[in-house]
Amino acid sequence: MESRLLIIVIIVIGAIAVAQLTRLYELAAKMRKHGEHDIQDRDNYLNARLMLVFNIFQFGGLIWLMLKYGWTGRGPAASIEGQSTDWLLNLNFAIILAVFFLTNFLLFFFAYRYVRKPGIKATFISHNNRLELIWTSIPAVVLAVIIILGLQTWNEITSASKNDALKVELYAQRFNWTARYAGSDNVLGKTDFKLILANNELGLITSSTIDSSIQAMRFGAGGIMDLQKMLNNRDTVFTDSTLSVIRTNLGRKERLLRLLNQMKATHNAQTDKSAWNDIIQKDTLYLCKNKPYEFTFRSKDVIHSAYFPHFRQQMNAVPGYGTRLKFTPIYTTAEMRKLKNLPTFHYILFCNKICGGAHYGMRMMVVVLDEKEYNAWMRMKAKKDFKASITPAAAPEAPKDSTATQMI
Repeated sequence: MESRLLIIVIIVIGAIAVAQLTRLYELAAKMRKHGEHDIQDRDNYLNARLMLVFNIFQFGGLIWLMLKYGWTGRGPAASIEGQSTDWLLNLNFAIILAVFFLTNFLLFFFAYRYVRKPGIKATFISHNNRLELIWTSIPAVVLAVIIILGLQTWNEITSASKNDALKVELYAQRFNWTARYAGSDNVLGKTDFKLILANNELGLITSSTIDSSIQAMRFGAGGIMDLQKMLNNRDTVFTDSTLSVIRTNLGRKERLLRLLNQMKATHNAQTDKSAWNDIIQKDTLYLCKNKPYEFTFRSKDVIHSAYFPHFRQQMNAVPGYGTRLKFTPIYTTAEMRKLKNLPTFHYILFCNKICGGAHYGMRMMVVVLDEKEYNAWMRMKAKKDFKASITPAAAPEAPKDSTATQMI
């Protein structure tokens, strides 16, 4: 408490001292018969020289920071595509730095060179068509080049990959990522949001998952049977608003049930194998060095953004819409640790969109292995029975009352 009081007293005394010094300066100016608005040539020359000093300090500080931390401080790009985006970023930095050094040098040099001098009047230029054309055309051309190169890079990253690219899907939901590898056939099983259940969180399409969803829609908790029983229950009185909600939910579920029945009627069971051999992986995404990857992204709830900072890649995951990007890792995790001289280094996948209260914790570890280690990991994962991860649990049984079944 005493220290706080002492600090307050010092601040008050300092403010009083500054006010008194300002008053002394004003009195001294009056004694010299100079107004406060009168600027002495001596002060002008001093400020002109200080402009050059500040300019040198500014440039020196920026150059020192670039030499110490590099262009971005992120280290080398860890993918082939990341190297091309880094090249484009470096081009942007080169243009920005060239403009920065030129304009700031002219700004401070002109302040020094054209300091006010007694008896010399400034020249006023109202308009100059040539200057207007120059400083409009040059930025337009430079921006056009940057935009064209950027679009070319973007189209390359998001275009369809070659047949040898390994297919991986990243499924986003608040607040975690789930990776799904395309298995031995390198074909990802098809998905549909209508099949998402607690035991089929990715909504994979197979004969059994369709049957499970139909059963859950009919007889599961909150399903069509439950809602019909609520409407037919004469012992319970509902308000008009509650009845409206129940009828709306019932109508939605009946429409979904019809869509599920249509899906079952047109489903080809031969495509089930593409889903059964998919490998579902949580917590850690394993990649192989020098292998091209094509990533597809889906979201269950809100817009997320898959951000691989070390691979220089980012793509939004949008509900109801699939997005895609590709890259080829070029450094294993162990190699990047040596390059960065950081034994604890790990690649990481972030969510780069604020998606809710726990957005800060939505991340996934990424490990890049050499081909031998990666193949060993894949063989180990393939031995496990991944059907269990998407095989529906025992579906709710239909009621034995046949008349109730016929109502649906």
